Amino acid sequence: MAAARVNAKLAINCDMGEGFGLYKMGDDEGLMPHISIANVACGFHASDPTVMACTVRLAKQHNVKVGAHPSLPDLQGFGRREMKMRPEELTNCIIYQVGALKGFLEREGMQLFHIKPHGSLYGMAARSREVAKAVADAAKVFNVPVMGMIGTLHERVYAAEGLEFISEYYADLDYDDEGMVIITREHHAFDPKRAAERALRAVREGVTVSVSGKDVQVRADCICVHSDTPNAIELARAVRTALVEYLG
Repeated sequence: MAAARVNAKLAINCDMGEGFGLYKMGDDEGLMPHISIANVACGFHASDPTVMACTVRLAKQHNVKVGAHPSLPDLQGFGRREMKMRPEELTNCIIYQVGALKGFLEREGMQLFHIKPHGSLYGMAARSREVAKAVADAAKVFNVPVMGMIGTLHERVYAAEGLEFISEYYADLDYDDEGMVIITREHHAFDPKRAAERALRAVREGVTVSVSGKDVQVRADCICVHSDTPNAIELARAVRTALVEYLG
């Protein structure tokens, strides 16, 4: 299993290394000081060997733990379009991506901390037992925890497959009345104060408010901020400050 988990209630995770070639996505250098865990893209929705290498080195400089952020093979759609793949094909697709990142981690003397599926793969695994099992089969190869959402097949299938499950709360996405995160093709700016208040409530009470104003159950083993949210740095800083003040 991966190294001991960081202080769960102070852990902020962020999807990073999502540039490609000369194209940039998010301010990884600006965000890294404000997070605890980096979910690093592995080349199928974003990233390339040089981007992966640079992101791993940046995480090491800031003592940030690194997990793999594998995707469906959808570089043009940024991994946010659903695809149909056979379970074995999907498992192999994930192993291929995680293995690539693990090579860069080993070069820096770092361990793979976890796996967190990206975009549509994340959403499909929440709803499909077959997809969640394919993710679990890949994670078992590396013997690391998997991030996901409570009350979904993430939690039920990963645990049933003997994997550690890390539940995350999203500080910069809305939730529907069923407690499911609403995944958008493009992220919009969130008010940092409002995001911090909601994140704190998720930690203290295990609930957040849906888009229709209904309280829904969540669990915040860690809190996610996306690097492609326009004001991600301000948002991550506000969330971390609120948690530090709350926990003393």
